[in-house]
Amino acid sequence: MSETPEIPATALEVRVAAAPAGSSQRPGLTVAEAPVPVPGPGQVLVRNRYFHVYAALRTLLAGSVPGAPFPGLNPGDAAIGPAIGEVVSAPAASGLQPGGLVLHMLGWREYAVVDAAACEPVDGDLPDPPAYLAQGTTAYAALNQVAPVRPGDTAFVSGGAGSVGSMAGQIARLLGAQRVIGSTGSAAKASWMTAELGYDAVVIRGAAPLADQLAKAAPDGLDVVVDTVGAEDLQAAIATARPRARIALIGSLAGQLGPGNGTTSVVELDSFQLIVKQLTLKGYSGGHDPALVREWRQRFAGWLRSGQIRFPRTLIPGIAGAPQALEDVVAGRYQGAVIVAL
Repeated sequence: MSETPEIPATALEVRVAAAPAGSSQRPGLTVAEAPVPVPGPGQVLVRNRYFHVYAALRTLLAGSVPGAPFPGLNPGDAAIGPAIGEVVSAPAASGLQPGGLVLHMLGWREYAVVDAAACEPVDGDLPDPPAYLAQGTTAYAALNQVAPVRPGDTAFVSGGAGSVGSMAGQIARLLGAQRVIGSTGSAAKASWMTAELGYDAVVIRGAAPLADQLAKAAPDGLDVVVDTVGAEDLQAAIATARPRARIALIGSLAGQLGPGNGTTSVVELDSFQLIVKQLTLKGYSGGHDPALVREWRQRFAGWLRSGQIRFPRTLIPGIAGAPQALEDVVAGRYQGAVIVAL
């Protein structure tokens, strides 16, 4: 194992803070100092450079949900999530070299010890390291496999300004959709979505009944839906869907960002509409298929180089701003992905 000499004794990490005793508040996050971890056999010491601030962390703070890929977090635990880090030391047999960049799931801290098998080398195909944190894999799978978009389709992306939705709207167009409609919660975001992301129309929650807005935006109906929200957005999509429309359920922001604890996302659906229109609804929680990830990265790299796609993101400087960044994500104050730069 080779090492670089300048490793501090302590570093910062973002931990789960206990909610005040007797209060109904959900657990929050706090920045704390901790000893820099020491790698064991088969492990890599990584100095993190970037990590993604994602809404689903709220669900982990509330205990997660059965079947989710990650367990709930308890007070005192360090938060987790996608990160890009620089290898400080690595086992000789791992093929990883000090100074190389890797993608892993132990963000929210300055230094992490990660199993070598859980480190994905950053190959340099994308133009800059933060691009590897783009939430495009799930959106690509939804539009390529779960609810395949076909040339000439009208597609609807709920939550179209978020980290996944901002990619999904662009991907739908690139895969052949003729008309792409999104939903969001503010007029400012709607303007940004049409001006910067190429949405043909955007419906705004709270401005008028969403189903009425969507019916006007898609008078011939919807062929494909990528739903990241649930709730009224999904109800409106089903009401507007054409016969045999394909609906990919890939998120539940209404539950994660709403007044509850983030572990449920209840919505009432009209089963007559599902039956009569012969709609296909399929849930998807993935992006872990290596072949799919490779295919997405290759297409993403080409689209970025040609200027056909954008990766909208906000960079938050320094780990101290990470807890507030999560609160701002939950409050819907950002557009695109939110990434902390260390």
